[in-house]
Amino acid sequence: MKATDALDEIAFLLERNLASPYKTKAFRGALAAIEAFTDDEIEAGVEDGSLKRRKGIGATTWTVIEQAVAGDVPDYLVDLRERIGGPVTKVGAELRAQLKGDLHSHSYWSDGTTDLATMARTAERLGHEYLVASDHSPSLRIANGLSTERLTQQLDELSTLNESFDGFRMLSGIEVDILESGDLDQSDTVLRGLNVVVASVHSKLRTPSREMTKRMLAGIRSPHTNVLGHCTGRLVQGSRGTRPQSAFDAKAVFAACAENNVAVEINSRPERQDPPDELITLALDAGCLFSIDSDAHAPGQLGLLDLGAARADGLGVPTDRIITTWPAEKLLEWCR
Repeated sequence: MKATDALDEIAFLLERNLASPYKTKAFRGALAAIEAFTDDEIEAGVEDGSLKRRKGIGATTWTVIEQAVAGDVPDYLVDLRERIGGPVTKVGAELRAQLKGDLHSHSYWSDGTTDLATMARTAERLGHEYLVASDHSPSLRIANGLSTERLTQQLDELSTLNESFDGFRMLSGIEVDILESGDLDQSDTVLRGLNVVVASVHSKLRTPSREMTKRMLAGIRSPHTNVLGHCTGRLVQGSRGTRPQSAFDAKAVFAACAENNVAVEINSRPERQDPPDELITLALDAGCLFSIDSDAHAPGQLGLLDLGAARADGLGVPTDRIITTWPAEKLLEWCR
């Protein structure tokens, strides 16, 4: 197999398994170090040893490259495929196959690990028709949230990037904070120009129920909001520890989502599993639409959609109420 394909697949599997970013960075770094070379140039660099001395290539990644050039599947990849290869789960496979895109992803423009092009190529390889670039908004400084100026620059990059694809599209978007006031953390002018707006609460998650409900309702009622992201903010596992879900009037919130044509996100990250099952059922009863999203911060995490599809399928969410099963034009028309 190609050395670049081997490094890419290793990084993907590690990212999807939520491995340490330092481990995945080694393989992404090695890939970046050789991806501009032709196969012949990589082979020559292995033969004379010059590639081994190239910045970004360490002992482990060198062995992967060397074995791939020799015509073998690298041992490191063989082991990963045996341990964590294949779908994350086979539950909900039929629904997963009907998902056409993902409305929630992050790149290095905010707190993601790679550039937009790498995210896009991975999404296309997974069979997506579209992926939304939804990096964070300005107030989330810890996540390098985008100012209006930086978001404008990102839009230019997206436009250029889309020229390189045929049949796949990167859509413009943002994960915008719902501020304590209930306002969205970007100007109306900016939000009006985006394809998809995911609105989420990231701060003061222990706010009393009455105030949190008021805050969320204001964000949902904004004419720019398309999706309510990870609505409870909970963490149930993972390296960041656990965090209880926010308190709010779920019936009022989901009624507002249904009334204002705002989809409720089913966040696929295993550490979130947000909303909890009982709230998905409540949102179903309220007549809500849903968006199954990965909330990916690395290319491999786009594969976590398997988990969101499994939860939606297990709870009986009808396919026609999942907006990420829609083709791009239908989605964009609905968002408008």
